[in-house]
Amino acid sequence: MHSNIFLIIVGMGLVTYIPRMLPLTLFHRIELPPFWRGVLRNVPYATLGALIIPGIFLSKTIGCLAFSAFSALSLLLGSASTSWASF
Repeated sequence: MHSNIFLIIVGMGLVTYIPRMLPLTLFHRIELPPFWRGVLRNVPYATLGALIIPGIFLSKTIGCLAFSAFSALSLLLGSASTSWASF
C-alpha cells in the first residue's frame, strides 16, 4: 500500500518535471528576437494583473477601498524608476 502511494507521488513529480525541463533542454541555444524577449519578459506582470484586477473591481465588500489602494500602488510603481524584478 505505501509503495503504491510512493510510486504515484514519484510519477506525478515526473509528469510535472518533464514538460518543464524539455523546452529548457531542447531550446536553450535558440536566441529569441528582441520583440519576443520583451513580450515574454512582461508575461508575469500581465498574468498578475489578470488575476488581481477582476477581484478588485468585482469585490462588493471592500471595492472602494481596494480600488483606492490599487490606484495608489499604480501611481507609486509608475513613478518609481525601478521594476519589480529588482526587489
